Amino acid sequence: MEEVRVRFPPSPTGYLHIGGARTAIYNWLFAQKTGGKFILRIEDTDIERSTKESIKGILDGLTWLGITWDEGPYFQSAYADDHQRAAQKLVESGHAYKCFCTQEELEGKREEAKRRKEDYHYDGTCRNLSVDEVNRLEAEGRPFVIRFKVVRGPGGVLFKDAVYGLIEKKYRDIEDFVILRSNGSPLYVLSNAVDDIRDGITHVIRGQDHLANTPKQIMIYEALGENLPQFAHMPLTLDPQKRKISKRAHGEVVSVQYYRERGFLPWALVNFLVLLGWSTSDNQEIFSREKLIEVFSLEGINRANSVFDIRKDDPKFFTDPKAISINAHYLRTIEIEELLPYVQAEMEAAGLWDPAFGAKKKSWFASTVDLIRSRYHTTKDFVNQGRCYFADDFPIEDKVLRKNILKHEDLKQWLPLMAERLEALEEFTVDLIEQAIRDLAAELDVKAGILINGARAAVTGQAAGPGLFEVLAAVGKERVLHRLRETPNLY
Repeated sequence: MEEVRVRFPPSPTGYLHIGGARTAIYNWLFAQKTGGKFILRIEDTDIERSTKESIKGILDGLTWLGITWDEGPYFQSAYADDHQRAAQKLVESGHAYKCFCTQEELEGKREEAKRRKEDYHYDGTCRNLSVDEVNRLEAEGRPFVIRFKVVRGPGGVLFKDAVYGLIEKKYRDIEDFVILRSNGSPLYVLSNAVDDIRDGITHVIRGQDHLANTPKQIMIYEALGENLPQFAHMPLTLDPQKRKISKRAHGEVVSVQYYRERGFLPWALVNFLVLLGWSTSDNQEIFSREKLIEVFSLEGINRANSVFDIRKDDPKFFTDPKAISINAHYLRTIEIEELLPYVQAEMEAAGLWDPAFGAKKKSWFASTVDLIRSRYHTTKDFVNQGRCYFADDFPIEDKVLRKNILKHEDLKQWLPLMAERLEALEEFTVDLIEQAIRDLAAELDVKAGILINGARAAVTGQAAGPGLFEVLAAVGKERVLHRLRETPNLY
């Protein structure tokens, strides 16, 4: 069988968009599934908008997601001669022609069609110019574009898309389209097709918005005498208002970097993006890397557009709740050793990292992260909600303060008394901590919950979390005693 070769050809005109990332992921998965090759090609021919920073952002984003490429990155700008040669070959074979119509002439015809309430198609003014006429216009220095000569007559372009099935585009609905601008730069339909031919691409997996280009590219393939790749067009991803998500309309919230900076785990984001337009027959939602490669297929790509529930103004769910849910699942279930580097990076960025956490306190750091992750959604939570475990400057929530400390006047005496009992413990273990607090509650003839809630508020500033006795053991004896004694003096 022919080796599968797929590609991801982003334009470096901004950050790595999640729609582009999804396209890369689908191509990468298909290559992994079939034992094929995944080629990265940077379409950098838009010189004014392409930047080195954007290229770096794309490469960094793919690398962070774990999407590796087998060849490339190739740069489209390096193959300008290929595109021009292909256009010239099409002219010589009679499949294309030089068009000398000016923009003013075309605009006039377009306005006239609008006045008659008709759709405008290029009328083929230069389609049948004689060789002498072409030579004369060129000798005069008249600028020209090269147009593809579409068949005039019945029939059309018929092809089978792996997602949408049989599709036909009638020739009468396709104008003679430009493939090379007057400055010698190619249009997408030409450069993309020529690059795919050169790179031996066997499967073109891309967004449904490119479906309109496919008949034109098929005509170019056939005119150049090349075999067609298999096309598979993915459904669009829309926002809650059913608009296509885009950099222009939605800003950074649709960039991979946005989720990286907000505490997403790479594979969690991959897992979520895959589900925006693809599913298994049993609607499974959580996949390991190995399992996803095993079950992925082009047949699983849906025809219906998916909705990405952008919630950038919601402080809790700053993005699609399903994305948060999937990230929380991985954060809470992956091997702790796999999670620690991400937590460390967050702590370093927040100025909370102590080198001892990676040395003599490594075991404590791992066990503490493991203890507190069960309620967290992103790695940001470790430096926000989890700050009390790693630093002494943490806030006590107002509601928690009022309900669990100020409501019980006697806690001003009971919390320091609790500190005395805990200080007397020879070992600061969960069982001994619990016994000491419950014994004190019995002596004071109060519900243990009052002491437990008060201690949690004083030690963590929060009303909920893992079991208090495990929390106190994790925070450590010295810090616990200090907080129990000092908190009553603050209010």
